[in-house]
Amino acid sequence: MRILLIEDTPGLGEAVRDQIADDGHAVDWVQRLAQADAGVRTASYDLILLDLMLPDGRGLDFLKQRRKAGDTTPVIILTARDQVSDRIDGLNAGADDYLVKPFDLSELSARIAAVARRYRGNPNPQMKIGVLEVDLSAKSIHRDNKLIELTAREWALFEAFIQKPDMLLSKSQLEDHLYAFGDVFESNTIEVYVSRLRKKLGSDLIETVRGMGYRLRSHDR
Repeated sequence: MRILLIEDTPGLGEAVRDQIADDGHAVDWVQRLAQADAGVRTASYDLILLDLMLPDGRGLDFLKQRRKAGDTTPVIILTARDQVSDRIDGLNAGADDYLVKPFDLSELSARIAAVARRYRGNPNPQMKIGVLEVDLSAKSIHRDNKLIELTAREWALFEAFIQKPDMLLSKSQLEDHLYAFGDVFESNTIEVYVSRLRKKLGSDLIETVRGMGYRLRSHDR
C-alpha cells in the first residue's frame, strides 16, 4: 500500500515511517497539514495515518474536509488525546480507527492490515488464490503446505494485485502503489518484480496485457 503519514514529532514520525517501510509499504511522511493537502491532491493513497495536533492546524478539521470532499481513503488517527470524547469525535468525523500514543509499532501494523482488509471487502485475513493459501495478517503464502517466502517489496507488489483481483493494473498504477515521493527506481523495476513473483508463485498467476499492464488471475484454472 501507499500510505500518507501526517505526524510532526520527528522521533515518532521516523519510527512509524520505518515500521511501515519494513512492512513493505510505501510511505510519504509530512509534518504539516499544508503538505498533506498537497499530497492528497497529487497522489492516490491507500491509507492515511493522522495526528490530531499539527503546527498549522487540527487534524480533525483536515479529516472533516476530506470526507466532505468525498474522499473515502481510510484514516487511522494517531494521537496522545485519550479521552473517550476525543475518540468519539474522531470516529464521528470519519476516522476508521483510533490509536492512542504511545503505542506498540506491531499493533500499528496490525491495525493498518485490519483496516485495509475491511476496505477490500474481505475482513478475513485468510484467502485462497488458485492453489495458493494466503494469510494477509502473517504475510505468508503456502502451496501444498509449503511456505513460499517473499521479500518485503515482492509482497508489496503481490498485495497491490490482490487488492484488485482480475483487474488490469497499469505499470504506473503499480509504481504509484509501491513508491513514495523521492524514491529512486529503475524503469524496469515492475517487470523485474513481476518476473520474480511468477517464478515463486506460478508462471500463469499474473497475466501481461501487452502495452497496457498486468492483472492477477484469482480464479481456479
